[in-house]
Amino acid sequence: MADFKAELSNALAFLPLGGSGEIGMNLNLYCCNGKWLMIDCGISFADERAPGVDIIVPDAGWIAERKDDLLAIIVTHAHEDHVGAVARLWPDFQCPVYTSPFTAEILSLKLAEEGLEGEVEVNVVAPGGSLAIGDFQIDFVDLTHSIPEMQALMITTPHGRVLHSGDWKLDPDPVVGPASNLEKMKAVSQEGVLAMICDSTNVFKEGVSGSELDVQDSLDALLKGIPKGRVAVTTFASNIARLMTIAEVAERNDRHVVLVGRSLHRMTTAAKKSGYLNTLPPFLDEKDAGHIPRDKILLLCTGSQGEPRGAMARIARDEHAHITLSQGDTVIFSSKVIPGNEKTLYALHNQLTESGVNVITEADEFVHVSGHPARAELTDMYGIVKPDIAIPVHGEARHIRSHCELALSLGVKQAIEITNGNVLKLAPGNAEIIGNVPSGRLAVDAGVLTPLDGDFLKARRRLVYNGAVSGVVIINEKGQITEDPIIRLRGVVDEDMFPDLQAQLTKEVITKHNGLTRAQKQSDDDVEEAAAQAIRRVFRRLASRRPITDIYVIRIEDE
Repeated sequence: MADFKAELSNALAFLPLGGSGEIGMNLNLYCCNGKWLMIDCGISFADERAPGVDIIVPDAGWIAERKDDLLAIIVTHAHEDHVGAVARLWPDFQCPVYTSPFTAEILSLKLAEEGLEGEVEVNVVAPGGSLAIGDFQIDFVDLTHSIPEMQALMITTPHGRVLHSGDWKLDPDPVVGPASNLEKMKAVSQEGVLAMICDSTNVFKEGVSGSELDVQDSLDALLKGIPKGRVAVTTFASNIARLMTIAEVAERNDRHVVLVGRSLHRMTTAAKKSGYLNTLPPFLDEKDAGHIPRDKILLLCTGSQGEPRGAMARIARDEHAHITLSQGDTVIFSSKVIPGNEKTLYALHNQLTESGVNVITEADEFVHVSGHPARAELTDMYGIVKPDIAIPVHGEARHIRSHCELALSLGVKQAIEITNGNVLKLAPGNAEIIGNVPSGRLAVDAGVLTPLDGDFLKARRRLVYNGAVSGVVIINEKGQITEDPIIRLRGVVDEDMFPDLQAQLTKEVITKHNGLTRAQKQSDDDVEEAAAQAIRRVFRRLASRRPITDIYVIRIEDE
């Protein structure tokens, strides 16, 4: 395994293990003179490649093996793709954590869930503060995002200065927290910036991302046009700015806000502890919803991406213990569609519509703005920071390439396309990728971590797409099959549509067995493999499928 210890013993380097070449699951490492600093440690959400799995975390095994050289973890903000994996992976690192007060509140909840309460040294840094860790001097800079206290990091080292942007936008009218502190950004950039590691999520969007205050005005007008019936709004629980927007709009329209979903309660509690949302009327619990007139209620729900266990999906299936929607009610999806979730989410939209519920999305009305910078905002940031090198992250390959092209068009001297596992030496000398280290994804399954590309999940995927066959072959002392094999199918094909299938399988198994040598017939392994091959051959011809096949041999004594 590549070590790079000698090359980096007197150098500055950047190494992403998550979040480069993808959106989500951010884990970034900086090395200065052989010591490492981790920025963020987040999760991603599973897709069809991991059936039965909800959460994916980065494979940080390479840095875990070097934990003695890992000085600390700094978390830029409290979104799941930046903080969600800290509690799960910290036992592999066992180093101090530094973050802002609000993010520390969210992290404390996650640590408690993993049984790590009181074990992790969490150091709270005031927004806009600074700290020194080894050869790293870090200045925190407020940038606007959809969650409070997003902190960009100006990292000063003996080899140069790097701006790590985190997630951000330039919202002139933020609903929660201060506007982006561009004056401080200018001040900390004056001494020159070697490289900027920057968010690429919205690089294809022209102009600016838009203001949360504009969404508030739009939602207010929309709600005024819905005088009757229940209104439910679903958004990301972590979007504290949107929660504030929805709560203020509800108050203007004489509706009481009911929180529906555990994560909303956790987020609002953490926000209030950190001094946010305290000017709002109290939120109500979902158990109280039945006592409020339908035209006086606004349900704030989890499940904006159609998650099967999210509150909105359970309400749509009429499986929620306390909340129902009826014909004429309205659901507003105040969020974007995350790529990959389209089918699930559109199915939820249709299910609600078929129940007589009015569905409103960002495609219908102005109900969402992104928390990430569009091209005009990226242009402004490059004008302020003026880095020598642009290193786009937080994007897929096409985002990163387009971001590099934009940076070069703005006069940046060098733009480097990077992906997870690339070791990028920044200084001294020319910036260049000097090699790669192992990186990957781990699925959280039954509370433990398993490789996304490992045998276990490969078998599960095969089960999902090919089904399974189990069979019993009964053999006498001479190695002869004494009766028809017992063959059972699970999810392979609809047997009702193939009435001759069992006879065909039996014939193939017996024919294959009879072709074995005398010695092979005495070997259970050879008999099992022959029967499995015969069965798989049938389904390969019939349906181009290769089901997981388990055969059991029973040997009986001749009478």
